[in-house]
Amino acid sequence: MDNIYLIIVLVLLALAVVDLVVGVSNDAVNFLNSAIGSKAAPRYVIMIIASVGILVGATFSSGMMEVARKSIFHPEMFYLPEIMAIFLAVMITDILLLDLFNTFGLPTSTTVSLVFELLGAAVAVSLVKIMANDESFANLANYINSAKALAIISGILISVVVAFIVGIVVQYIARLIYSFNYIKSNQYVGGIWGGIALTAITYFIIMKGIEGSSLISESTMLYIKSNTFSILLYGFIFWVLVFQLFISVFKFNTLKFIVLVGTFALALSFAGNDLVNFIGVFMAGFKSYQIHLANPGISADQLLMSDLTKPVSANFYYLLIAGLIMVITLWLSKKARTVTETEVNLSRQDSGSERFGSSQLARTLVRSARSMGGNGSKFIPMRIKRYVEKRFDTKKAPKYKGNPADAPSFDLLRASVNLTVASILISSATSLKLPLSTTYVTFMVAMGSSLSDRAWGRDSAVYRITGVMTVIAGWFFTAIVAFTVAFLIALALRYGGTFAMFGLLAVTAFIIFKSFMYHKKKTKELEAQLLADELVKDENIIKQCVKEVNKSLFDVLTTFNKTLTGLAMEDRKMLKQVDKDVEKLNVDAKKLKYNVYNVLKKLQEDSIETGHYYVQVIDYLREIAHSLTFVTGPSFQHIDNNHKGFLKVQNQELLEINDKISEFFNVIIGIIRDNDYTDVSEAIKLQHLILDMLNEARKKQIRRIKANEVGTRNSVLYLAIINEAKNIMLQTINLLKSQRDFILNNKD
Repeated sequence: MDNIYLIIVLVLLALAVVDLVVGVSNDAVNFLNSAIGSKAAPRYVIMIIASVGILVGATFSSGMMEVARKSIFHPEMFYLPEIMAIFLAVMITDILLLDLFNTFGLPTSTTVSLVFELLGAAVAVSLVKIMANDESFANLANYINSAKALAIISGILISVVVAFIVGIVVQYIARLIYSFNYIKSNQYVGGIWGGIALTAITYFIIMKGIEGSSLISESTMLYIKSNTFSILLYGFIFWVLVFQLFISVFKFNTLKFIVLVGTFALALSFAGNDLVNFIGVFMAGFKSYQIHLANPGISADQLLMSDLTKPVSANFYYLLIAGLIMVITLWLSKKARTVTETEVNLSRQDSGSERFGSSQLARTLVRSARSMGGNGSKFIPMRIKRYVEKRFDTKKAPKYKGNPADAPSFDLLRASVNLTVASILISSATSLKLPLSTTYVTFMVAMGSSLSDRAWGRDSAVYRITGVMTVIAGWFFTAIVAFTVAFLIALALRYGGTFAMFGLLAVTAFIIFKSFMYHKKKTKELEAQLLADELVKDENIIKQCVKEVNKSLFDVLTTFNKTLTGLAMEDRKMLKQVDKDVEKLNVDAKKLKYNVYNVLKKLQEDSIETGHYYVQVIDYLREIAHSLTFVTGPSFQHIDNNHKGFLKVQNQELLEINDKISEFFNVIIGIIRDNDYTDVSEAIKLQHLILDMLNEARKKQIRRIKANEVGTRNSVLYLAIINEAKNIMLQTINLLKSQRDFILNNKD
């Protein structure tokens, strides 16, 4: 029977390794987004600096491993089988939850996940004990450290609001001082700003990074704490002098240095303080097994885990190995890049294609903010308003001379503010013993600074606010789901034993595999889109458009054929799938339309004809896809609602029309593919024939209505299909003529 606990420890070890991978993928956003978003250095340089920070932070682990053992529940109240059930439930839940957020690119807090998983699993096991012993449910307080859980929840709420407000205020002041022409202003104020930033970051490294480390003696830490003010003062003077010297003599860009040092500091903090979220449970489980081995005379179900309350120092080699796994994951994980891109996208300075849509709440907030701003501006003197507008004039920002796709999402000033403010807030909370999430703080500071920097303009505000609200909602969703899932898994483990453990592990492996395949598919689609964007140049835009047009026309033809076939056969499954296919077709067409601005910017200045052609093609494709929606959607709804299908004569009419439409599309696809436009007149003749057939079908339907042969729903759907088929014919010929004219004009 003792072997089962060794197996559990090995399972916890395997889960800890997986948890390290998914955890780093999520938390990489904390220390990478500012440096990557501002392009402070090449990506590999940023990654090297972050990797060093992770390794240093892992080996300087701050003794927070006790969180997993005794901060949320009282281990002395649980026996070995119960404590192992708690730890297993926590690890399984943590992997599933973090991988879910990583897959969809949403940053969340690994600290909050761990805390609520421990809480949920401990509550489940405690309730089982209470019911088995016929105790009162009021005794739950004897098992759970509820005060600590409430302190963490309150810390989360406070940190979110404070970080957002402080980010707004500090960025606004910094921009007023620096303006967007920050390179020029840095010559005069760079020394002072550098001194403040580096002093804050140094304090952050000491207080948040190495406090409690097993490699730092107690006397050294006591000296640092006793002389904190002097260290900060002398550090500030030192950095001011050094920065001003480098600016004046060597023309050194100190903002880049600040961003890179801040990246190192946050990476160090992440590894030193969040490592418990990934391996703390395994180490607690391993310690529990060691306690069991040290007490051979006591059976497992009679061995209370009182020894877990004692202080423990984490093994240096375990921490070093964990750090190496984190570094490898940082370099190889594509999900880490997905999560990072979400925050960078929400805080980038320019508008464009947005990842998130708009919501009613976001629209209401934007309207309210504009109204309040308009009313408030009446009381501000015109001279001050002109000064502020001048400082926030983005036209004075340094021009990026490389590929527009590689341009920074925001400048170095904002990146330095993000890192400095996050460092100050996290270190201040640490010194005051206030619990908070580094993820929440860094994210909300970045959002506050982007709002203050007017990155959320009228063209992007509703989308950015919706994105922020989605991420914040995900945070609270994290807490609820973490508690609930860990609670249920712990119950399953307590009642199902070994069979439940292996069953849950199999389910977890399956879910991880499916999410990996889903993310891989989405990543390939994104990479294909990025590659297509890179290929958009004058010499190959024609080839790309030909390929896109032919693919779209083929998809339209296939979808239209399946829709009419599904209607004739009253095949609900086929119509449902067709409706989904059209939705994807519309999404692709919409992406092309929203990407027009970026494509046209990449073309040469004299490429007016090329750009005009590209815009026309995208517009026609969008209209064709839009018309197809009004064929497939109503058709599926008609059959899904169990309405009567078309009459035999109606199906025959539509299938005859469909045969001609197929012939029409095949002719056009061949013309475009072969780049031979001598048969355009043939396509136009086919179009006229089909239009005549559609008109005749409409007249026949009117006769059936007059004769009461069909009902309202039948007529509405039939006439809609006839009308949208006509629109598709017209738009397709327009597209063909546009391409023909462009080719002929360019040949001349």
